[in-house]
Amino acid sequence: MLFFASNPFNFIIFLLSNLLLFHTKIHADHLTENCPDAANYTTNSPFETNLKTLFPSLSKSALSTGFSNDSLGDDPDRVYGLVLCRGDVDGSTCESCLDPAIQEIQEVCSNKKSGIIWFQDCMIRYSNQDFFGTIDVRSRTLLWNVNNRSEADNPRIDGRVLVDRLASEASSSPLMFATGNKTYENGETRYGMVQCTRDLSPGNCISCLAELSKGLEDCCGGKRQWRILAGSCNIRYDAYNFIETAKPTSQEAGDNTKSVKVIIIAVVSTLLGVLILVACFFFYQSRRKRAQRAKKKERHQKAMTEIMGAQTMQEEEVKAQELPLIDLDTIEEATNYFSDENKLGEGGFGPVYKGMLPDGKQIAVKRLSRSSVQGLEEFKNEILLIAKLQHRNLVRLLYCCIEKAEKMLVYEFMPNTSLDVFLFDLDKRAKLNWTRRFNIVLGIARGLLYLHEDSRLRIIHRDLKASNVLLDNEMNPKISDFGLARIYGGSESGINTNRIVGTYGYMAPEYALEGIFSVKSDVFSFGVLLLEIISGQKNHRFYISQHSQSLLAYAWRLWKEGKGIELIDPHIVNSCPTNEALRWIHIGLICVQEDPIDRPTMSTVVLMLGSESVTLPKPTQPTFSVRREAIIAKETSSASSISNPTVSDIGPR
Repeated sequence: MLFFASNPFNFIIFLLSNLLLFHTKIHADHLTENCPDAANYTTNSPFETNLKTLFPSLSKSALSTGFSNDSLGDDPDRVYGLVLCRGDVDGSTCESCLDPAIQEIQEVCSNKKSGIIWFQDCMIRYSNQDFFGTIDVRSRTLLWNVNNRSEADNPRIDGRVLVDRLASEASSSPLMFATGNKTYENGETRYGMVQCTRDLSPGNCISCLAELSKGLEDCCGGKRQWRILAGSCNIRYDAYNFIETAKPTSQEAGDNTKSVKVIIIAVVSTLLGVLILVACFFFYQSRRKRAQRAKKKERHQKAMTEIMGAQTMQEEEVKAQELPLIDLDTIEEATNYFSDENKLGEGGFGPVYKGMLPDGKQIAVKRLSRSSVQGLEEFKNEILLIAKLQHRNLVRLLYCCIEKAEKMLVYEFMPNTSLDVFLFDLDKRAKLNWTRRFNIVLGIARGLLYLHEDSRLRIIHRDLKASNVLLDNEMNPKISDFGLARIYGGSESGINTNRIVGTYGYMAPEYALEGIFSVKSDVFSFGVLLLEIISGQKNHRFYISQHSQSLLAYAWRLWKEGKGIELIDPHIVNSCPTNEALRWIHIGLICVQEDPIDRPTMSTVVLMLGSESVTLPKPTQPTFSVRREAIIAKETSSASSISNPTVSDIGPR
């Protein structure tokens, strides 16, 4: 019913198609076919043209007699064809069988130069060889009902007696057709039918039926219902009366025709009336639902304006129009009403749930905690970026929902969770071989390059770390969580802020200590992440007691001492190209330079990663490292001004 409710025309099509199907199956049940593999023809060839021209001609000729055979074309594209209807059916029934049979044989024997198809009331045969007047039982096909009780239970019933009698009658009949029945001693009656194609002589007809019934006792003696079909003749034996009754007189036929027409007109009129009422009902329902959706969208947009602020919404009018919205009801059903089984985790924004939309698409839903001030700011931030970021290495934000005090963001679902789950787990880390780590590093770099230089807006992520890199089902990386991101005007001189946000261990020193950030802040975070991926160790938890070193300091010491290979994760040290891994360490150290000016841009980083011919500058010792992990929002003692007025601050002002 949901299928019909979504589109009223589906209901109409359903009824009409079933009426047509019912009409077709009354007279045109497809039994079986035989399409030898001897030769093929090509589409749009002269043979196919001759075949499609010959079939309608044969069908038209057979309507009055029930049989027609002819050929068309010149060798080697000449087609020989034959159609045959049951000897006891009228022209209308013959036509109702031949029309679908012609269509069916061209489909089931597509591109074959010979074929036979048998329907309940007719058969069609064609070939590129002349078969007229020749007995063909090579295409013999046996059909029976396996559920029938065996005749072996009643040895007094012998089907051959009836078949032999009918074969004799058919060979002497102008129609090469005979039907009849026989009642046995136990009172049971059996019905039979035999038929030959009328291109055979009487002698060939009885020979064909005799050849077809050879071994009858072995194949069919124990069955109450069976058929043997061949190209030149066929036999049917049954326990129920399938034989057509006597044809009505012309007067009776006329009266019957009138009655049928009256019934058909009454049924069709009633059906059309019902269909019109149904169409009107569904049209009304569809219109009402559209109006409800429009009102809900209006309420949604009003709520969006209230949250984002009227001035902001005016500035972002185009983006607001592009913003995809989703109903709360849909999200609740997709997440099983935010069940604990579907909960993926929880952060400063609020809980995250796995869900599945009605079309089968998996999603991840961030549900803003009502008590989270930080989460509300991140929610606003991501809403303003939703229509601006489209890249294969960025997680897609699909929808947002603001309804009934709920505020939610809907993302594409990443089945392999985040990079830190694999990278910092001793068991799962082994799945990150060198090839996968290479693809992950290059994907993250390309994603950052898009944010910094290629997107419609220039974006500084400000919170790049392993847990914010998600992995799809093929372990491709996608940067996520743009709640702390900032739009900037392209200057690399840096931006001052009085609100420092991010994760210690990944923060550039100028940002953590002075509140100055730029694209080079993201480059620093990338350098930390690159060294983590190479070593399999967390920077903000790495500590060697005897040396009191962070991961950055430890990497620098090994690099200076020419022992960089000792930093490489033991899981890959024996399988990775050593020179390439050492080059990665070199690039990582360049990215974490103290002075932002000494750090490369992401376009240069991508070039360094992808080409060994690029000469790498010598790094200097990193002077900044922190071993404490925290998400912070630190207010400095004095407010700082924004040095670049072209920057759009989409955090709180």
